[in-house]
Amino acid sequence: MTLRRFVTSLAAVLAFAVPLSAQEAVNPGSGAVLRALDKLNAKTYDFTMQNGEAAALGLIEIQLQECRYPKGNPSGDAYAFMTIREAGIAQPVYRGWMVASSPALNPLDHPRYDVWVLRCTVPGQDTDAPQEGN
Repeated sequence: MTLRRFVTSLAAVLAFAVPLSAQEAVNPGSGAVLRALDKLNAKTYDFTMQNGEAAALGLIEIQLQECRYPKGNPSGDAYAFMTIREAGIAQPVYRGWMVASSPALNPLDHPRYDVWVLRCTVPGQDTDAPQEGN
C-alpha cells in the first residue's frame, strides 16, 4: 500500500511540475488579425481588431480581450482571448482562448459562423483593413 501511495504522490507532483516548466515566454500583442467564415453564403472576412475592441459581423459580435505571441517571434503561434455573442443575446456563444495554429482545440461552435485567429499585431506593424474573401 505504501508503494502505491508513493507512486500516486509522485505522479501528482510530476503532473503539476511539467506544465510549469513547459510554459513559453510570451509578449502581448496590440491586437489580432482574425478570419471569419459565414457558412450560409460561403464568404470569408479578414479583419484587424485592437485589444479591448468589439466588432459586429452579421449576427454576431466579436470582442477581443487580448492577443499574445511567443517572445521575439510576432509571426509565431498567436493565441487570443475572445468573447463572441449573438446579436441581442447577453450569454456568450464563445468565451475563451483560441490558438492560431490549432483552432480546433477550443473552437467556436456556431451553426452559421466560424471565427479563428491568424496572428497578433504589434505596435508599428501594418494592419489590414477588413477584407471580404471569395
